[in-house]
Amino acid sequence: MLTYLKEFNTIEEQRLTLPGYYSWQQFLDLEEWLADTPGLRITYLDGSIELMTLGETHESVKSILRFLLEVYFVQKGIRFFPVGSATRRDEAKDVSFEPDESYYLREKKSHPDLAIEIIVTSGSLNKLEKYRRFGISEVLFWQNNQLFLYHLGESGYLQISRSTLFPDLDLDLLLKCLQIPDILDARLELLKGIK
Repeated sequence: MLTYLKEFNTIEEQRLTLPGYYSWQQFLDLEEWLADTPGLRITYLDGSIELMTLGETHESVKSILRFLLEVYFVQKGIRFFPVGSATRRDEAKDVSFEPDESYYLREKKSHPDLAIEIIVTSGSLNKLEKYRRFGISEVLFWQNNQLFLYHLGESGYLQISRSTLFPDLDLDLLLKCLQIPDILDARLELLKGIK
């Protein structure tokens, strides 16, 4: 298995869900065993373990989206606290994962208000379920050059077209700016669109 995981880590980006059911302790043991493997993320949900490498496309989209959102927050005077991919872990909730980016908005709370998930290679774990267990209000997904926004309500997440956290953010404008090759031009287009 170690040889396979070393080869697995050299590919641009790939996901692997390990077959079977794993206890929390088995997950922690695997996580410790792989702790020195660069660019590898491990997610645990209800006994399933998913491994994911972080490729250049993933990291590029994540960085540009983070930059554009932070430009928007600053321009609109929205107080924000970036916490990046800080691990969210709770044995009682049977979940451990790292969002690609996450933010507290206006003030720090028990969990971030907004999380970002970049999907280059689809996985099999229910991504929204892990966020629901921590009560993260909104999750913004980038997949196949599209943005999808989900808001947590009483019955779970619903896809929405406008954020309840910042309703004047135009997701179409954000996506358009995300697709501009030059980050400075993308910033200027975003600023022009939000004035």
